[in-house]
Amino acid sequence: MEKIKILQVIQEYISQHYQEEDFNIEKLCRIVGYSRRHIDRIFKEYLNITLSVYIKAIYLTQSAKELCEERKNIIEIALNNHFDSHEGFSRSFTRRFHVSPSEYRKNRVAIPLFIQYPISHYYALLKHMEELKMNDGVANVCMVTVTAKERRKRKLIYQKSRKAQDYFSYCEEMGCEWEGLLNSISEKYEQAALVELPDSLVEEGFSKIAAGIEVPLDYNKSIPKTYQIAELPECTMLYFQTEPYENEEDFCTAIESAYVAICKYNPELHGYKFAYDIAPSFNLGASARSGAILAVPAVHI
Repeated sequence: MEKIKILQVIQEYISQHYQEEDFNIEKLCRIVGYSRRHIDRIFKEYLNITLSVYIKAIYLTQSAKELCEERKNIIEIALNNHFDSHEGFSRSFTRRFHVSPSEYRKNRVAIPLFIQYPISHYYALLKHMEELKMNDGVANVCMVTVTAKERRKRKLIYQKSRKAQDYFSYCEEMGCEWEGLLNSISEKYEQAALVELPDSLVEEGFSKIAAGIEVPLDYNKSIPKTYQIAELPECTMLYFQTEPYENEEDFCTAIESAYVAICKYNPELHGYKFAYDIAPSFNLGASARSGAILAVPAVHI
């Protein structure tokens, strides 16, 4: 756990300070009190990446977001993100995203933006599972609100899995690039989510669990090779959202509370019935600021 705490401190420092003009690896090592070699060993052991590659991925992702804003020229974006030259920035951007900065600015294709997953979340999940065992599978429940949003016909862009049952088993099987890639699609209705597919979209030998986003029906851009696209019918999406929470590690409890609320909810009292057979349900994750958000399909009765 000592290594986990060290990694968490470093991740938090990077997240808070990477945009500062004087940020650099030497300063980071000095402030956290560990050698570059020791930090690299921890990053390789738990994140399978070196510190420098981790930080460069953050800067490249930030630069991709700035390219979409179109207010700065490319050399300005490069310098703002700690690159010394247009050429060096362009090479690094193309190597990571397989498209040049100018091509990305013009075409806005889907690229795997880098997500800074806190290492503490994985261990918070393990702790939560242990607590559920000790409490006979009963989770603490918080307040949940329900909001209905009408959905017209639209498309689902999704990447299926063969055996995943939840977020972490999906990432173990399919990797973690899906979240950044799907979130780079500006036409998306909501942020990238873990999706439970309707039976009509589940192919033999595959799980119901996928990663996906909804986009407008007229979306016609190319999608990555491992992804599929399907049309979805009109329906209502019922959003179950928990109250915010203070401790970031409580995200497991928040998501569990939203699932419990769905199980207890009677949509017929409000003129709906669940419609899991026509559209996916979405696990939109959780954050301390917004709480956990799940969305399930329904139709009017």
